Amino acid sequence: MPELPEVETIRRGLSELIVGRTVVSEVHDTEKGFPNASTDVAAFLIGATVIAVRRRAKVLLIDLSTEHTVVVHLKMTGQLVFRGEQSFGAGHPNASLIGKLPDRSTRVTLTFTDGSRLYFNDQRKFGWMRLMPTIEVPNIDFMKKVGPEPLEADFTPEQFAERFKRRAKTNIKAALLDQTVVAGVGNIYADESLWEARIHPKRLVGSLGDNDFQNLYTGLRKVMNLSLEKGGSTDKNYLNAEGKSGQYLDHASVFRKENTPCPRCGNLVEKIRWAGRGTHFCPHCQK
Repeated sequence: MPELPEVETIRRGLSELIVGRTVVSEVHDTEKGFPNASTDVAAFLIGATVIAVRRRAKVLLIDLSTEHTVVVHLKMTGQLVFRGEQSFGAGHPNASLIGKLPDRSTRVTLTFTDGSRLYFNDQRKFGWMRLMPTIEVPNIDFMKKVGPEPLEADFTPEQFAERFKRRAKTNIKAALLDQTVVAGVGNIYADESLWEARIHPKRLVGSLGDNDFQNLYTGLRKVMNLSLEKGGSTDKNYLNAEGKSGQYLDHASVFRKENTPCPRCGNLVEKIRWAGRGTHFCPHCQK
């Protein structure tokens, strides 16, 4: 599943390409991926102009001039691909990002007045695009439950620590992955930030002190900002707005680096199954 930096990379790319464009037609294959009444589509999507592209955690929000928003969740295998005078593709790394579209994975196609198109592809059909009044977006169950954005300027280390302390009996890796604690942290950045903070993924939240939380806060923001700078962590078949692939994994310290030397101490990085995910850490640095 795309993580926060990947979804933010999509937001930035689409902001440059679809804001100001007007939707002239829409085609979808099933209601599961596009659960919207035809009357609403005709009234609030067709003829609407895109005025902004926002993000909350891993959810994209395409705001329209009709005071409606297309809420997009990519889930496991979703992609958004723009084709026009420029090309942009991001999401699950497979050939649909760079191949001829529509294809077998295309669930929704939005065509703009200039002939350019935005494709929503999803191999496993878990993702969706939902049209709803913009004012109602904060009332979606997910939006009411999701935690603060870790990269927001006003999200302090003290607030960060407080969010975790209510999960005292939970291991820190699982707590990091809990979207109600902090928004948008997935497996890659959980492993990388724990390595930065020298915290073992199995440690209970209640065993961590103020310095641990400060280090984790700093480490998480560091790896996420680096990933944004490098265009995300997808390492194959990925194009950003400049046609470049995501490069973060070239700079990762432990993720997918099992049996290679830790860049800090030289001991071998290990991989275990923890918190339901493949987990990478240095047994020497992260006691």
